Amino acid sequence: MKKILIFSTAYYPFVGGAEVAVKEITDRLGSPSMNSGQVDFEFDLITARLRKDLPDLEKIGAVNVYRIGSGKPTLDKLLLPFRGALKAWQLNKKQNYFCFWAIMASFSSGAGYICNILRFISGKNKIPIVLSLQEGDSENYLKYKWGGLVALSWRLSLWQTDHLTALSNFLLKRAEKNGYKGETTLVPNGVDIPFFSQIIKEETKQELRNRSGKKTGDIFLVTSGRLTQKNAVDSIISSLTHLTENISLIIIGKGTDGKLDEGSQLQKQARDLGLANRVKFLGFLPHVDMPKYLSVCDIFIRPSRSEGFGNSFIEAMAARLPVIATPVGGIPDFIDDKETGVFCSPDNPQSIAQAVKLILEDGTLRERIIEKAYARVVERYSWDHVVQEMKAVFDKMT
Repeated sequence: MKKILIFSTAYYPFVGGAEVAVKEITDRLGSPSMNSGQVDFEFDLITARLRKDLPDLEKIGAVNVYRIGSGKPTLDKLLLPFRGALKAWQLNKKQNYFCFWAIMASFSSGAGYICNILRFISGKNKIPIVLSLQEGDSENYLKYKWGGLVALSWRLSLWQTDHLTALSNFLLKRAEKNGYKGETTLVPNGVDIPFFSQIIKEETKQELRNRSGKKTGDIFLVTSGRLTQKNAVDSIISSLTHLTENISLIIIGKGTDGKLDEGSQLQKQARDLGLANRVKFLGFLPHVDMPKYLSVCDIFIRPSRSEGFGNSFIEAMAARLPVIATPVGGIPDFIDDKETGVFCSPDNPQSIAQAVKLILEDGTLRERIIEKAYARVVERYSWDHVVQEMKAVFDKMT
């Protein structure tokens, strides 16, 4: 059995694309093999506690989750590289890990690298490290966030990485630009296609229409994800001033770290523009509810300012919604303009409005986009396909 120790700054119940990917991959690789009937992989995970009520140790799916810290998010993150390294040292004495798997060049991955430095000092062999880049942040974020600590973590992470995986060609090129010269593999995130393409009962859809006030002839645009500056929800709100009053925006998601987040600013923006009745903030929704909400919407939009990949896009494509996006970061890996989606320009509400009008007015184009986007998701982004790619990476570490 191959025992792997995962380092992830956040993990369930805090859920983003990276956390979903880890769980989908470990659930499958940590299950009995169809060929042998045996379990080939076993996973432990070190993460920051981030919330006081979460237990020190918890089994989530196929992963033993070890939480470190006091439940104060900022402090837990800053100390995670050092506390996590000591925890990794202790766990490895019992488990003898096959390799470390670092999720993003972040505070958590620093723990794996520090642990290996301690092993070197004590005369022990290095444990191979697989680093999976999932970041969607801008170059300015990398340079200046946390006083430059994010940029430093990138350099240190790449320096000690034995095999690099990334969600997109954009992230692979970013790693090369930052000096990485080792082995690389493109391993995108996936989507649960049957789950997102399920047929929602008409009575469920009608209930949601009634609850949201959607009438015959109304159009619902939808966006989902964290309400952060990079996801450009403010641009979508502004685009409504260029669209007819029957077009509204559904916003699924909230800000980060429990602070007074961008949601408050976006609500104020909608009020100031006289759009409060056309912008509906649903907040965080359980993942299990996403398909039914997408089913009553008409177009998915995220005019990202930066993006490593973007799970929300392929979820919408699997749900057969036409997608409007910007050609930034990893998005061009899965969207071709007017083939599997429609591109708009970053920071350009008029461009967003033009893309919306194009999809609404050209039914043939709309249907072609929906079908080709769905076919692309099936071809490239099923979790079974992604898991086999990740398994091949782990097998190379022998």
